Amino acid sequence: MSDKSPRVEKRGEVTCIILGPEFENLDETVLDGIRPQLLETASKAAPPKIVIDLSHTVFFGSSFIEVLFRIWNRVNGTPGGKFGIAGLTPYCREVLEVTHLDRLWTLYPNLDEAVKGTT
Repeated sequence: MSDKSPRVEKRGEVTCIILGPEFENLDETVLDGIRPQLLETASKAAPPKIVIDLSHTVFFGSSFIEVLFRIWNRVNGTPGGKFGIAGLTPYCREVLEVTHLDRLWTLYPNLDEAVKGTT
């Protein structure tokens, strides 16, 4: 169980969930520690505009993809909802491209571009 939490920042209307260097590897143990916070943050975002910054994450698996999908589903099901992912490392980007989730979700090179695109 992780004792660390993602940083949550509000940038204008956009709620940014920032996974710092301590979230380099989002394996099942780490994910178990942060899943509730990620889902709760997405549920409470007003307006429902969420950006997740993964610029420090070099590995995630199917369990994290499921969490991303649940967050996107909550945001996408709300009027005016927008969802973006920022700063993907090469492996993580490849995972989303191979699964074709890059066609469903908007991917941005960095957090600033994601906030601009999600506003």
